[in-house]
This record gives sequence, C-alpha cells and structure tokens, in this order.
Amino acid sequence: MSKVLAIGASRNIGYYSSLRLLDLGYTVTFLLRKPECFDHDAAITRFVKDGKARLVKGDALVKSDVERAWAEAAKGGDDLAVDFMLFTVGGTPSFKLTKGFIIEPPNLVTQSLLNVLETLPADSPDVRIITISSIGLTRESHNALPRALKPVYSYTLTAPHKDKCGAEEVLAHAAGWTWDVRDSAGEEILGTSWADRVPEPASLKRLVVIRPALLTDGECAADKPPKRAGKEAYRVKEGDVNGSWTISRRDVAHFIVEKVAKNWDEWEGKRVSIAY
Repeated sequence: MSKVLAIGASRNIGYYSSLRLLDLGYTVTFLLRKPECFDHDAAITRFVKDGKARLVKGDALVKSDVERAWAEAAKGGDDLAVDFMLFTVGGTPSFKLTKGFIIEPPNLVTQSLLNVLETLPADSPDVRIITISSIGLTRESHNALPRALKPVYSYTLTAPHKDKCGAEEVLAHAAGWTWDVRDSAGEEILGTSWADRVPEPASLKRLVVIRPALLTDGECAADKPPKRAGKEAYRVKEGDVNGSWTISRRDVAHFIVEKVAKNWDEWEGKRVSIAY
C-alpha cells in the first residue's frame, strides 16, 4: 500500500494530483479545514467510501493537527511509513489596489510548511516530499521572467510570493541548497528561531520543489495527443525555464504524478521550473 499525505489539496494542483494518485491505487490522506468541501464531489467520495481517500479535519497552521494527519496517513499496510508528502498549500487571495493580491495570514505557506517539517514522523524516514512554489520569487528567477510579466509579479503577486519565498528558504536550509540572503523573507514571514523547527541543515534529501509559471485553469495538455511528434506538452528544467509564461494547474499535477512520483530518482533533490 502506497500512502500519501496531501496538505493544501482541497482544490487546484493538490486536488488534481491527488485524483491521479487515487486512480493509480494510492491511499491519500487529506488534511482539510472543511472536509465537507468534498461532500458533493463524486470523484473523491467514491474513494472515501472504499477507504482509499481519508479526510482529516484540521488546519496546517496548527501543529497538533499536522501531527494527527501524519498519524492517520501512516495507517494500513505492513508498516507505518508514509511514502509521499504532497504540500500544495496556498491561500485564497484578495486584491487591494495599493498592495495587489494578499493572503491572510501573510505567512500561511511558510508556517504550514514549518509545521510539516517539525512533525516529520520517525516511522517515515524515507518519506518523499513534493512542494509547490513559483517562478520569479528570487532575484535571479525574477530576472529570468519575460519582460512583460515582471510588473505583474512585482506588483500583484508580491505578498503571496514573499510567503512562498520564505518556504523556499526553509527548504534550502534543510536540504543544504544555496540561498542568497538578499532573498530572505525575514522574520515577518519566517518567525524567530525558525531554523530550530526544521531538520538539520543538508539533512533533507528526499525533496523536490516545483516552480510553475503563471498558473491557469486550462485543460491538461499532456493528456492529449501531441500537436507535433516528439514535442512534449510542457517544458521542465532545473533552475529557470526561458520564456516562462503560463502552465495549467492540471499539467503541473500531471508532472507531479506521471513524472516525479513515477521516476523519483530522476528528480530527487532538485528545484525545477515548469512552463509551456
């Protein structure tokens, strides 16, 4: 039995990824503030009925709720190990003319991730962690954006991207990756003594960070016949993809399941960008 803990999967990338995993036979445990969000979702409820989808009521900002979700995800099978942690937390933004899109709390992603890493169970030492970030967060990545997108990222997405930048800083610390201190999200996002809450530096190896381009609600191009023989539906590259404009949430989910989960050794320990 392959077991997944999905946090932030009530919709969007996490949701589409979880459906694919369930269809492949994985058992997926969802941590949800409102489990009733799936009450009328036939695609999920059929898996709830057969025990393959488990719904745990809780908030990723509450450490004890995350601990409880880990414990539930580990149940069943011959051992108590969780195979994958899928972290796709992202708040519902609101727009303010002077600030662009904002989320509440402003450090939702970073603090939720800190809770996940702080509660990593000893029974799952080999859990593989997949997290969603974004292109354009760091100075280097922002410089690689198409010129027309730079104002969009600088103005409208500053607040949510600062939060995701904090999450990437946490992961870079735990994985032993280089991190430019000029890109730090600061104590407002990270909090004080945050490094004491995560694994020792360079100890987190079974990790993939995915940085999508500007997300759309389009169809999954990868599920359709290619328009041209030999042409991939999307581009993926360690670091930044040149000319990164958009990518659909469904295609990011396709990459997570069909590429990363199925070919883990190829992607482990990498920060990759994905775009059309």
